[in-house]
Amino acid sequence: MAFDPRDVPEFVAFVRAEAQGIVATVSPSGAPEAALVGIAALDDGTLVFDTLVGSRKAENLRHDHRIAVVIGTDGVSVQIDGFGTIVHGTLREEYGGAYNAQFPGSRALDPAFAVVVVRPAWVRVYDASADPAHVTEARW
Repeated sequence: MAFDPRDVPEFVAFVRAEAQGIVATVSPSGAPEAALVGIAALDDGTLVFDTLVGSRKAENLRHDHRIAVVIGTDGVSVQIDGFGTIVHGTLREEYGGAYNAQFPGSRALDPAFAVVVVRPAWVRVYDASADPAHVTEARW
């Protein structure tokens, strides 16, 4: 399902259908670190995932908010560069609740977990099912 990366509702539908992706963060030493996570999408294109408070992802985001995400595997993928923030207080409740709505039974609001909000800054849709492959990009 290729789509225009400027089309936020299509982006959201794609993320919700895939429901997981690889997030890459930057360690304090500058090394890249990646992990597979469940990812929720809000109607405005904001992404949300949870992770253990002491995970490498959480530690990395406390030092450097840059994040990259890749979603999709079946011929179409979306690459996202943006900024990830661990939210607290009422924002944690709001975004954690939104994550739980898409992933019932998750532990996002458990005290041992952090809720991460990702604001996309750049989105690329790569459609390898087309010949030749079709690539479109957008700045958000």
